[in-house]
Amino acid sequence: MEIIRISTNQLEEYARIPMKFEVSSFLRIEPFEGGMGGLRMIEEELSQPYIKDYDEKETPLDWPKQFDLTQWGIFVMFENNNPIGSAAVARNTPEVNMLEHRKDLAVLWDIRVHPDWQHKGLGTRLFDHSANWARQMGCTQMKIETQNINIPACRFYSKMGCELGMIHRFGYAAIPEVAHESMLFWYLDLTKVKK
Repeated sequence: MEIIRISTNQLEEYARIPMKFEVSSFLRIEPFEGGMGGLRMIEEELSQPYIKDYDEKETPLDWPKQFDLTQWGIFVMFENNNPIGSAAVARNTPEVNMLEHRKDLAVLWDIRVHPDWQHKGLGTRLFDHSANWARQMGCTQMKIETQNINIPACRFYSKMGCELGMIHRFGYAAIPEVAHESMLFWYLDLTKVKK
């Protein structure tokens, strides 16, 4: 298996890897003292699990229509010429609000592993590869957005050494179909090399 950086005209290979999962629980965010006492996240099971498909509204093929990808690291992991995992890292792109107008911040925009290859360590390899690339580009932090309905991703980012830096409870309030979700922003310190 090898991870290669691809160009934007190869995004079809990237997009061949689906990005969906079953949501069977979520993190209910409970404020104390109106939030002055902090926030607590409590995992709750759903009575009716559902499938969350991140590609339903936007696929990797849409990225070039929205962003200048020249400063991005877009990676695909291949096994016998078949794409089995991928990751995209945004940096130095003014139209990406998540970058906070910082030159030293990278955003792990997307990471995905083909369902047939999940739970085999590919996500860890892709994450480490992305972090190392961002570090080589001079970034000191990598930021990742996920939602309170993606508990496996939250556990993964925590395991990878990220810290939860921000909870935006009403971050999707203007988007009716996901208004019930909360934004969670994770940060990885790239000045510390993983051992």
